[in-house]
Formats: sequence, C-alpha cells, structure tokens
Amino acid sequence: MLWSGALWKAGTTSWCHVPVAEHPLLAVANAKGAVEFCCLTGSEKNSCKFKPLCSVDLGDECLTLSLDWSTGRKQGGSPLQLVSSDSKGRLSLLSVDESSPSVHIMQQWKAHDFEAWIAAFDYWNTHVIYSGGDDSKLRGWDARVSPMAPVFTCERHSMGVCSIQCHPLRENLLATGSYDEHVLLWDTRNMKQSLADTHVQGGVWRLKWHPTQEHLLLAACMHNGFKILNCQGAMEENKERCPVLSSYVLHNSLAYGADWSRLTLKNPLVLSTEMPVVHEDEGATHVDLEVHNLKIVYESPTATFDVLLDEDQTPASPVQVEGSFDFQQPGPGGDGSNTKLAKAQRETSLLATCSFYDNVLHVWKWEISQTISSA
Repeated sequence: MLWSGALWKAGTTSWCHVPVAEHPLLAVANAKGAVEFCCLTGSEKNSCKFKPLCSVDLGDECLTLSLDWSTGRKQGGSPLQLVSSDSKGRLSLLSVDESSPSVHIMQQWKAHDFEAWIAAFDYWNTHVIYSGGDDSKLRGWDARVSPMAPVFTCERHSMGVCSIQCHPLRENLLATGSYDEHVLLWDTRNMKQSLADTHVQGGVWRLKWHPTQEHLLLAACMHNGFKILNCQGAMEENKERCPVLSSYVLHNSLAYGADWSRLTLKNPLVLSTEMPVVHEDEGATHVDLEVHNLKIVYESPTATFDVLLDEDQTPASPVQVEGSFDFQQPGPGGDGSNTKLAKAQRETSLLATCSFYDNVLHVWKWEISQTISSA
C-alpha cells in the first residue's frame, strides 16, 4: 500500500512521490540523527520487501524530526532533493543521486532557537523551504541565497509550529499547524496575515492535503483525534474559518500520524494522480458535499498490514459533521427555464492514522458525495 507521505509517530518516514529507478523510495529518519533510504521491491513469494540503499548522518547527538521530498507535485527531475529538520534547530537540504544511489548534504544551517519540528518544500518553487520550530516561529528560506537569513519570519502562532504542508494542487497556498491548536491557511505571497484560522482543540502535529480533492485537509490533532477540514470557503469565498467535516476519535492515545492513500479503491495497483476538473464552459457554480459512512477497515498494533476492502464492514464511530452539506437532487427540467442541474459524484478515500503510546495503526475509508450544480 502506497501512501502520499509519512505515517509513523513523528512523521519521520516519507515516501518519494514518484518512483525512483522504477521502485517506490522511502526515506526513514532514525533517533541517531541519520536519514536512511530504502526501496520497495517484489519478492519471490508474491509480496514486497524493503531493500536498504544508503544513509547519511546529519550530526552527532540530534534527532531527525521531519522529512519532505521536493516531488510533492508528483514531478520527477534532477536533482531529487529531500529536506529534514532536527532537534538542534537545524535544516538539512539533501541531494539524492538516483543512479548510484547515494545521498549527500548540500546545505545545513541553524533555523530555529529550539527544536525545528518541521521543514517542507514549496512544491511550486522547490528553491523555497518553510520551517517551524519550538520557538513559535514560521520561517521561509531560499536555497539559492545564503540560508543564514530567512526570507521571512512569522510569529502568528502562539506556540511551537509543528506541521507545514504546501498545497500540491493549488499554487501559493500553505497550511500550518501548531501546539496552539490552530490550523492556519496562508497565501505565500503575503505572509503577514493568514487567510483562515481554525481552532481544532488539539495540538496539530500533522497536516495532509487530499491528493485529488483540493479543498480537503486532514489534521492529526494529538489529544483531539483526527479531523477532515473543508477549506473550500477559505479558498474561494474568503471565509476566515474551515469547518470540520468529520472527526475520527477511535485512537486511545495521542493522534500523531495521518495520511491519505494515493491508490484508487477500484484498482489498488493504479495510483490516483488526476484531480477531477470542472471547466468554466460547463457553467459550474458551486460544489455541495454530503458525508457518508466512515468505516474502519483495518486495525493493527504493528505497521505491517494487508488491507481487504469490504463494503459490508461494520461502520466505526459516528461521523461528526459540522455545518450543512446537503445532497441536492437535480431540479426539474424541460420547461425552458434556467434551471440548475446537479451532477453527483461519489468518492471514497482511504486513510491511515496512527497513535503514539499504544502503537496502533488504523486504516479507514471515508465517503462523500459531490454535487456540482450548473446552469
């Protein structure tokens, strides 16, 4: 099963978004301050295994706290890069040679006074890197110039900044989360004022944009479970808050890891890489959402798993829905009037979540209906 990013407790594992030498590539940050690289290969028994490739040490007496690939828009190319952050407040920019394979540190610099909890690329301009630290600062860096001075420093969060993700489908949109329990959306062209501010009542350890539905944002909220936010209003209508579509609270420990699967449920061997596009000439006016059952499809105390999707699985705890997301039936037609017609699309997403102290991984699916109304 391929996921779009990190799953484990501290977000210190990360899949490259594109195959390397025709194999999935995984970066693993360990507690010894090193980043290890493995590829996923097939075995003789019709299963998969990890093959160690290479590793790089980031320095003595540090913990590697986050990893992010430069391939967030699913675009390959040279050089293949990875950025990491560590417990000494440093960022390290790594270059991966796909032919060897080998890895080396291109640049390393002090970014924060305390732990640098998170580092992330701007997927639309991978020379730009964002970082967040326990000093409550969100910073931007340009790798083409001296990294000794940040491009900007923002102190909008009141506590440590521990999650950042650039939107892979919408340019200039950035999501950040903090121990202060707030998720902020930003237009990267103006980092003085956030676009939206949502209080999720739990420290936001990880944020993940949906790989195809650009308005959906998954948040791991530590003491308050996992939440799916609808950011459509903030993107299109300048609303200052993103309503919570669903909450998942079956974990009995800190909600630390969360991610969407990039595989389609109809064919689990095919990556879902294209986002449904509504063209302007179709006269689209808005998209309404109806949330369906949230079902748990796998629970395990280990990170090794096989998933079988079964429509008859017993639903998990009730979905908590905020706001009105009504399914609109197509209106009457044929009378010559300018009647809005509705096109209904139903999408099922597969997610994985994991918690800290109990070491449990949950795999679950979440269904929504989209009604696209047009004139």
